[in-house]
Amino acid sequence: MHHRQFRFWNIILLLLPLIFLVAFFFYPLGNILRLSVTREALIALGTRTYFLKTIWFTMWQAVVSTILTLIIGFPAAYLFARYQFPGKSLLKALTAIPFVMPTVVVAAAFRALLGVNGPVNQMLMTLFHLQDAPLRIEQTLTIILMAHVFYNVTVVVRLVGGFWANLNPRIVEAANVLGASRWRAFVEVTLPLLRPSLFSASLLIFLFTFTSFGVILILGGPAFSTLETEIYRQYVTFLKPDVAAVLSLLQILFTFGLMSIYARWQQDTAVSLDFRPQSVNQRTPQTKVEKFAMSLIVVGLFAFLISPLLALVWRSFVDRDGQLTLAYYQALPTLKRESVVFIAPLTAVRNSIGYA
Repeated sequence: MHHRQFRFWNIILLLLPLIFLVAFFFYPLGNILRLSVTREALIALGTRTYFLKTIWFTMWQAVVSTILTLIIGFPAAYLFARYQFPGKSLLKALTAIPFVMPTVVVAAAFRALLGVNGPVNQMLMTLFHLQDAPLRIEQTLTIILMAHVFYNVTVVVRLVGGFWANLNPRIVEAANVLGASRWRAFVEVTLPLLRPSLFSASLLIFLFTFTSFGVILILGGPAFSTLETEIYRQYVTFLKPDVAAVLSLLQILFTFGLMSIYARWQQDTAVSLDFRPQSVNQRTPQTKVEKFAMSLIVVGLFAFLISPLLALVWRSFVDRDGQLTLAYYQALPTLKRESVVFIAPLTAVRNSIGYA
Protein backbone atom coordinates (compact mmCIF):
# COMPACT_ATOMS: atom_id res chain seq x y z
CA MET A 1 0.00 0.00 0.00
CA HIS A 2 2.77 2.41 0.92
CA HIS A 3 4.62 1.57 -2.29
CA ARG A 4 1.53 2.39 -4.39
CA GLN A 5 1.08 5.75 -2.66
CA PHE A 6 4.74 6.54 -3.22
CA ARG A 7 4.41 5.67 -6.90
CA PHE A 8 1.22 7.74 -7.19
CA TRP A 9 2.91 10.88 -5.80
CA ASN A 10 5.91 10.33 -8.08
CA ILE A 11 3.57 10.33 -11.08
CA ILE A 12 1.89 13.51 -9.84
CA LEU A 13 5.26 15.23 -9.40
CA LEU A 14 6.23 14.24 -12.94
CA LEU A 15 2.90 15.37 -14.38
CA LEU A 16 3.06 18.88 -12.90
CA PRO A 17 6.12 20.08 -14.89
CA LEU A 18 4.84 18.19 -17.94
CA ILE A 19 1.50 20.00 -17.80
CA PHE A 20 3.34 23.30 -17.35
CA LEU A 21 5.50 22.63 -20.42
CA VAL A 22 2.51 21.62 -22.53
CA ALA A 23 0.46 24.67 -21.49
CA PHE A 24 3.16 27.33 -21.69
CA PHE A 25 5.64 25.98 -24.25
CA PHE A 26 4.33 23.30 -26.61
CA TYR A 27 0.83 24.78 -27.00
CA PRO A 28 2.09 28.29 -27.91
CA LEU A 29 4.75 26.75 -30.15
CA GLY A 30 2.08 24.66 -31.84
CA ASN A 31 0.01 27.77 -32.47
CA ILE A 32 3.04 29.48 -34.00
CA LEU A 33 3.51 26.52 -36.33
CA ARG A 34 -0.17 26.50 -37.22
CA LEU A 35 -0.20 30.20 -38.05
CA SER A 36 3.12 30.23 -39.87
CA VAL A 37 2.48 27.38 -42.28
CA THR A 38 0.56 29.50 -44.76
CA ARG A 39 1.42 29.96 -48.39
CA GLU A 40 1.19 33.76 -48.28
CA ALA A 41 3.50 34.12 -45.27
CA LEU A 42 6.16 31.80 -46.68
CA ILE A 43 6.06 33.57 -50.06
CA ALA A 44 6.37 36.96 -48.36
CA LEU A 45 9.38 35.82 -46.34
CA GLY A 46 11.14 34.25 -49.31
CA THR A 47 10.51 36.89 -51.95
CA ARG A 48 10.51 40.26 -50.19
CA THR A 49 14.03 41.65 -49.88
CA TYR A 50 12.94 43.67 -46.84
CA PHE A 51 12.72 40.54 -44.68
CA LEU A 52 16.03 39.22 -46.00
CA LYS A 53 17.67 42.55 -45.12
CA THR A 54 16.09 42.39 -41.66
CA ILE A 55 17.50 38.91 -41.06
CA TRP A 56 20.93 40.01 -42.33
CA PHE A 57 20.94 43.14 -40.15
CA THR A 58 19.87 41.10 -37.11
CA MET A 59 22.84 38.79 -37.54
CA TRP A 60 25.60 41.26 -38.34
CA GLN A 61 24.65 43.81 -35.68
CA ALA A 62 24.74 40.96 -33.15
CA VAL A 63 28.20 39.96 -34.38
CA VAL A 64 29.51 43.55 -34.18
CA SER A 65 27.93 44.04 -30.74
CA THR A 66 29.58 40.84 -29.51
CA ILE A 67 33.02 41.85 -30.82
CA LEU A 68 32.80 45.35 -29.31
CA THR A 69 31.63 43.96 -25.97
CA LEU A 70 34.58 41.54 -25.89
CA ILE A 71 37.00 44.37 -26.72
CA ILE A 72 35.63 46.56 -23.91
CA GLY A 73 35.08 43.77 -21.40
CA PHE A 74 38.31 41.78 -21.83
CA PRO A 75 40.64 44.32 -20.12
CA ALA A 76 38.11 44.66 -17.30
CA ALA A 77 37.96 40.86 -16.96
CA TYR A 78 41.77 40.74 -16.66
CA LEU A 79 41.70 43.52 -14.07
CA PHE A 80 39.16 41.72 -11.87
CA ALA A 81 40.87 38.36 -12.37
CA ARG A 82 44.44 39.27 -11.46
CA TYR A 83 44.45 42.40 -9.26
CA GLN A 84 43.21 43.63 -5.90
CA PHE A 85 42.41 47.33 -5.57
CA PRO A 86 40.21 49.58 -3.42
CA GLY A 87 36.57 49.65 -4.50
CA LYS A 88 36.86 46.43 -6.51
CA SER A 89 33.71 44.86 -5.04
CA LEU A 90 31.73 48.05 -5.64
CA LEU A 91 32.89 48.36 -9.25
CA LYS A 92 32.14 44.69 -9.92
CA ALA A 93 28.65 45.11 -8.48
CA LEU A 94 28.21 48.20 -10.64
CA THR A 95 28.92 46.17 -13.80
CA ALA A 96 25.90 43.98 -13.02
CA ILE A 97 23.43 46.89 -12.74
CA PRO A 98 22.92 47.43 -16.52
CA PHE A 99 22.29 43.71 -17.04
CA VAL A 100 19.25 43.71 -14.73
CA MET A 101 17.86 47.07 -15.88
CA PRO A 102 14.81 47.19 -18.19
CA THR A 103 15.65 47.96 -21.81
CA VAL A 104 13.34 50.99 -21.75
CA VAL A 105 15.36 52.50 -18.88
CA VAL A 106 18.68 51.83 -20.63
CA ALA A 107 17.39 53.36 -23.86
CA ALA A 108 16.08 56.40 -21.99
CA ALA A 109 19.42 56.76 -20.19
CA PHE A 110 21.40 56.81 -23.46
CA ARG A 111 18.99 59.29 -25.02
CA ALA A 112 19.36 61.49 -21.94
CA LEU A 113 23.17 61.27 -22.15
CA LEU A 114 23.76 61.53 -25.90
CA GLY A 115 20.63 63.30 -27.14
CA VAL A 116 20.66 66.73 -28.74
CA ASN A 117 19.90 68.36 -25.38
CA GLY A 118 21.97 65.88 -23.37
CA PRO A 119 24.90 66.84 -21.13
CA VAL A 120 27.52 65.57 -23.60
CA ASN A 121 26.28 67.85 -26.38
CA GLN A 122 25.77 70.73 -23.95
CA MET A 123 29.35 70.37 -22.75
CA LEU A 124 30.75 70.24 -26.30
CA MET A 125 28.71 73.28 -27.35
CA THR A 126 29.97 75.27 -24.37
CA LEU A 127 33.56 74.11 -24.77
CA PHE A 128 33.83 74.87 -28.51
CA HIS A 129 31.32 77.77 -28.62
CA LEU A 130 28.96 75.96 -30.99
CA GLN A 131 25.38 76.93 -31.82
CA ASP A 132 24.14 73.45 -32.75
CA ALA A 133 24.66 70.08 -31.12
CA PRO A 134 27.72 68.43 -32.76
CA LEU A 135 26.86 64.89 -31.66
CA ARG A 136 23.76 63.56 -33.39
CA ILE A 137 23.68 59.80 -32.94
CA GLU A 138 20.06 59.26 -31.92
CA GLN A 139 18.40 56.63 -34.12
CA THR A 140 21.76 55.52 -35.49
CA LEU A 141 23.65 52.25 -35.36
CA THR A 142 26.29 53.85 -33.11
CA ILE A 143 23.97 54.40 -30.16
CA ILE A 144 22.49 50.90 -30.61
CA LEU A 145 25.94 49.31 -30.38
CA MET A 146 26.88 51.45 -27.37
CA ALA A 147 23.73 50.36 -25.53
CA HIS A 148 24.40 46.71 -26.35
CA VAL A 149 27.95 46.97 -24.99
CA PHE A 150 26.63 48.76 -21.90
CA TYR A 151 24.16 45.94 -21.34
CA ASN A 152 26.46 42.98 -21.87
CA VAL A 153 29.92 43.98 -20.61
CA THR A 154 29.13 42.29 -17.29
CA VAL A 155 28.82 38.95 -19.12
CA VAL A 156 32.49 39.16 -20.11
CA VAL A 157 33.54 40.37 -16.67
CA ARG A 158 31.65 37.59 -14.86
CA LEU A 159 32.30 34.62 -17.16
CA VAL A 160 35.77 35.34 -18.53
CA GLY A 161 37.02 37.19 -15.44
CA GLY A 162 35.68 34.54 -13.06
CA PHE A 163 37.27 31.74 -15.08
CA TRP A 164 40.55 33.63 -15.47
CA ALA A 165 40.76 34.40 -11.75
CA ASN A 166 40.93 30.69 -10.92
CA LEU A 167 43.56 29.70 -13.49
CA ASN A 168 46.88 28.71 -11.97
CA PRO A 169 49.38 31.49 -12.89
CA ARG A 170 52.24 28.99 -12.61
CA ILE A 171 51.28 27.66 -16.04
CA VAL A 172 52.20 31.02 -17.58
CA GLU A 173 55.25 31.32 -15.32
CA ALA A 174 56.48 27.96 -16.62
CA ALA A 175 56.16 29.22 -20.20
CA ASN A 176 58.16 32.34 -19.27
CA VAL A 177 60.88 30.20 -17.71
CA LEU A 178 61.07 28.21 -20.95
CA GLY A 179 61.81 31.42 -22.86
CA ALA A 180 58.39 32.61 -23.97
CA SER A 181 57.78 36.35 -23.84
CA ARG A 182 54.77 37.68 -21.95
CA TRP A 183 52.91 38.26 -25.20
CA ARG A 184 53.72 34.81 -26.58
CA ALA A 185 52.74 33.18 -23.28
CA PHE A 186 49.44 35.03 -23.39
CA VAL A 187 48.68 34.07 -27.01
CA GLU A 188 49.85 30.45 -26.84
CA VAL A 189 49.01 29.54 -23.22
CA THR A 190 46.51 31.86 -21.54
CA LEU A 191 44.24 32.53 -24.52
CA PRO A 192 43.68 28.84 -25.39
CA LEU A 193 42.84 28.16 -21.72
CA LEU A 194 40.32 31.01 -21.78
CA ARG A 195 38.70 29.77 -24.98
CA PRO A 196 35.75 27.97 -23.28
CA SER A 197 34.81 31.03 -21.23
CA LEU A 198 35.27 33.36 -24.21
CA PHE A 199 33.07 31.16 -26.36
CA SER A 200 30.39 30.97 -23.65
CA ALA A 201 30.40 34.74 -23.16
CA SER A 202 30.36 35.39 -26.91
CA LEU A 203 27.43 33.05 -27.46
CA LEU A 204 25.39 34.60 -24.65
CA ILE A 205 26.09 38.14 -25.86
CA PHE A 206 25.25 37.17 -29.42
CA LEU A 207 21.93 35.65 -28.33
CA PHE A 208 21.06 38.67 -26.18
CA THR A 209 21.78 41.12 -29.01
CA PHE A 210 20.30 38.87 -31.69
CA THR A 211 17.00 38.96 -29.79
CA SER A 212 17.32 42.64 -28.84
CA PHE A 213 13.98 44.42 -28.83
CA GLY A 214 13.71 47.52 -26.63
CA VAL A 215 17.11 48.95 -27.56
CA ILE A 216 16.45 48.59 -31.30
CA LEU A 217 12.87 49.85 -31.10
CA ILE A 218 13.57 52.94 -28.97
CA LEU A 219 17.11 53.92 -29.97
CA GLY A 220 17.08 52.71 -33.56
CA GLY A 221 13.66 53.91 -34.61
CA PRO A 222 11.95 52.78 -37.83
CA ALA A 223 15.21 52.85 -39.81
CA PHE A 224 16.55 49.76 -38.04
CA SER A 225 14.67 46.51 -37.62
CA THR A 226 15.69 43.13 -36.18
CA LEU A 227 13.70 39.92 -36.17
CA GLU A 228 12.39 40.75 -32.70
CA THR A 229 11.14 44.23 -33.59
CA GLU A 230 9.81 43.05 -36.96
CA ILE A 231 7.73 40.35 -35.25
CA TYR A 232 6.21 43.08 -33.09
CA ARG A 233 5.54 45.40 -36.04
CA GLN A 234 4.04 42.70 -38.24
CA TYR A 235 1.72 41.56 -35.46
CA VAL A 236 0.74 44.91 -33.86
CA THR A 237 1.17 47.51 -36.60
CA PHE A 238 0.45 45.64 -39.83
CA LEU A 239 -1.93 43.02 -38.31
CA LYS A 240 -0.20 40.10 -40.04
CA PRO A 241 0.04 37.31 -37.44
CA ASP A 242 1.02 34.74 -40.08
CA VAL A 243 4.14 36.69 -41.12
CA ALA A 244 4.96 37.37 -37.46
CA ALA A 245 4.62 33.63 -36.76
CA VAL A 246 7.04 32.74 -39.57
CA LEU A 247 9.61 35.19 -38.22
CA SER A 248 9.09 33.85 -34.68
CA LEU A 249 9.63 30.28 -35.86
CA LEU A 250 12.78 31.33 -37.70
CA GLN A 251 14.14 32.99 -34.58
CA ILE A 252 13.30 29.97 -32.41
CA LEU A 253 15.04 27.58 -34.82
CA PHE A 254 18.13 29.77 -35.00
CA THR A 255 18.31 30.08 -31.20
CA PHE A 256 17.92 26.34 -30.67
CA GLY A 257 20.52 25.68 -33.35
CA LEU A 258 23.06 27.90 -31.61
CA MET A 259 22.40 26.30 -28.23
CA SER A 260 22.81 22.82 -29.75
CA ILE A 261 26.14 23.80 -31.30
CA TYR A 262 27.31 25.22 -27.98
CA ALA A 263 26.28 22.09 -26.04
CA ARG A 264 28.09 19.85 -28.55
CA TRP A 265 31.19 22.07 -28.55
CA GLN A 266 31.31 22.19 -24.76
CA GLN A 267 31.06 18.41 -24.57
CA ASP A 268 33.83 17.87 -27.13
CA THR A 269 36.26 20.43 -25.66
CA ALA A 270 35.78 19.79 -21.95
CA VAL A 271 39.15 19.27 -20.23
CA SER A 272 40.30 19.30 -16.62
CA LEU A 273 42.25 22.38 -15.57
CA ASP A 274 44.41 23.30 -12.61
CA PHE A 275 42.33 25.81 -10.66
CA ARG A 276 43.38 27.76 -7.59
CA PRO A 277 41.49 30.08 -5.21
CA GLN A 278 41.11 33.61 -6.51
CA SER A 279 42.70 35.10 -3.40
CA VAL A 280 45.95 33.23 -4.15
CA ASN A 281 46.10 34.38 -7.78
CA GLN A 282 45.39 38.08 -7.21
CA ARG A 283 47.83 40.78 -6.19
CA THR A 284 48.13 44.55 -5.97
CA PRO A 285 49.73 46.41 -8.92
CA GLN A 286 53.45 46.96 -8.40
CA THR A 287 54.94 48.89 -11.33
CA LYS A 288 53.95 52.34 -12.60
CA VAL A 289 52.76 50.81 -15.86
CA GLU A 290 50.46 48.42 -14.00
CA LYS A 291 49.11 51.22 -11.80
CA PHE A 292 48.50 53.50 -14.78
CA ALA A 293 46.80 50.75 -16.81
CA MET A 294 44.65 49.75 -13.83
CA SER A 295 43.63 53.37 -13.19
CA LEU A 296 42.76 53.86 -16.86
CA ILE A 297 40.57 50.75 -16.96
CA VAL A 298 38.85 51.54 -13.65
CA VAL A 299 38.09 55.18 -14.55
CA GLY A 300 36.97 54.29 -18.08
CA LEU A 301 34.74 51.43 -16.95
CA PHE A 302 33.23 53.48 -14.13
CA ALA A 303 32.52 56.44 -16.44
CA PHE A 304 31.00 54.19 -19.11
CA LEU A 305 28.69 52.46 -16.63
CA ILE A 306 27.65 55.39 -14.45
CA SER A 307 27.35 58.28 -16.94
CA PRO A 308 24.09 57.11 -18.62
CA LEU A 309 22.48 56.58 -15.21
CA LEU A 310 23.60 59.99 -13.94
CA ALA A 311 22.35 61.60 -17.15
CA LEU A 312 18.95 60.00 -16.60
CA VAL A 313 18.79 61.41 -13.07
CA TRP A 314 19.90 64.83 -14.37
CA ARG A 315 17.28 64.78 -17.12
CA SER A 316 14.50 64.15 -14.59
CA PHE A 317 15.25 67.53 -12.97
CA VAL A 318 15.62 69.57 -16.20
CA ASP A 319 12.85 70.72 -18.53
CA ARG A 320 13.04 71.13 -22.30
CA ASP A 321 14.50 74.62 -21.96
CA GLY A 322 17.32 73.41 -19.70
CA GLN A 323 15.84 74.89 -16.54
CA LEU A 324 15.73 73.03 -13.23
CA THR A 325 12.27 71.79 -12.32
CA LEU A 326 10.39 69.39 -10.07
CA ALA A 327 7.39 69.25 -12.40
CA TYR A 328 8.08 65.69 -13.52
CA TYR A 329 8.12 64.40 -9.95
CA GLN A 330 5.02 66.43 -9.07
CA ALA A 331 3.21 64.80 -11.99
CA LEU A 332 3.83 61.24 -10.72
CA PRO A 333 0.56 60.90 -8.76
CA THR A 334 -1.57 62.52 -11.48
CA LEU A 335 -2.93 61.45 -14.86
CA LYS A 336 -3.10 64.20 -17.45
CA ARG A 337 -5.91 64.22 -19.96
CA GLU A 338 -3.56 64.17 -22.96
CA SER A 339 -1.46 61.34 -21.51
CA VAL A 340 -0.86 58.25 -23.64
CA VAL A 341 -1.16 55.95 -20.61
CA PHE A 342 -4.32 55.02 -18.74
CA ILE A 343 -3.08 55.15 -15.14
CA ALA A 344 -1.00 57.55 -13.08
CA PRO A 345 2.78 56.84 -13.06
CA LEU A 346 2.80 56.33 -9.29
CA THR A 347 0.05 53.73 -9.63
CA ALA A 348 2.17 51.93 -12.23
CA VAL A 349 5.10 51.92 -9.80
CA ARG A 350 2.91 50.42 -7.06
CA ASN A 351 1.61 47.79 -9.49
CA SER A 352 5.16 46.83 -10.50
CA ILE A 353 6.23 46.43 -6.88
CA GLY A 354 3.12 44.44 -6.09
CA TYR A 355 3.55 42.08 -9.07
CA ALA A 356 7.22 41.55 -8.17
